[in-house]
Amino acid sequence: MSSYTAAFRVWRGDADGGALEDFRVEVNEGEVVLDIIHRLQATQASDLAVRWNCKAGKCGSCSAEINGRPRLLCMTRMSVFSREETITVTPLRAFPVVRDLVTDVSFNYAKAQEVPAFVPPPGVAAGDYRMQQIDVERPQEFRKCIECFLCQDTCHVVRDHEENKASFAGPRFLMRIAELDMHPLDAAAGAGVDRKKTAQDEHGLGYCNITKCCTEVCPENIKITDNALIPLKERAADRKYDPLVWLGDKIFRRTE
Repeated sequence: MSSYTAAFRVWRGDADGGALEDFRVEVNEGEVVLDIIHRLQATQASDLAVRWNCKAGKCGSCSAEINGRPRLLCMTRMSVFSREETITVTPLRAFPVVRDLVTDVSFNYAKAQEVPAFVPPPGVAAGDYRMQQIDVERPQEFRKCIECFLCQDTCHVVRDHEENKASFAGPRFLMRIAELDMHPLDAAAGAGVDRKKTAQDEHGLGYCNITKCCTEVCPENIKITDNALIPLKERAADRKYDPLVWLGDKIFRRTE
């Protein structure tokens, strides 16, 4: 088995500040960045804080930035880097640092609570839901999300403008709204919830300028921009600006 010594720079610190610290660490064939972080903990920095769980790319816990790009530590193979380069590992930039590579991502859970839940169709028991596969194929893609929040981290609306966080849900939760809006059994409209309107008015859909940076970092390869955000924008614009839709709303009293 081939092994070599790699140069790592890892951010160390807490909410009060910190700095990058240099390490030289052994790398073995087939390892991922998370393996190296664990080796650093075992041999050189026993107090290094990192969040992780499954080590299989399914829990979303080990999100960080590697050479400035939001990635999962457990899914980033050392073989993608040359043996000569220095690998820099830093915490997610969009969220407050707790310690070292661990960030406070509670912003995302707060946004999740603001999205109205699935509204069951009236008169149908939960075990009696029936849907054709063709009707669920579009929203089914979005269920692959592991909530690593890499899309939230790389979205410049959140990343570069702290003041936007109060009024912008971010791509992960706009995708959730799109998923519910596409759901063949969601009865939100009948319950007085207009998902397209709330996406625009309450969750900041208009802030998104479809740069596709969220799609580029998604470890599940969900086409967030093309399949969720753009269609949601189109439906929201139709409802708000299309004169025929506006006239239909007035005639049939679909809105107040």
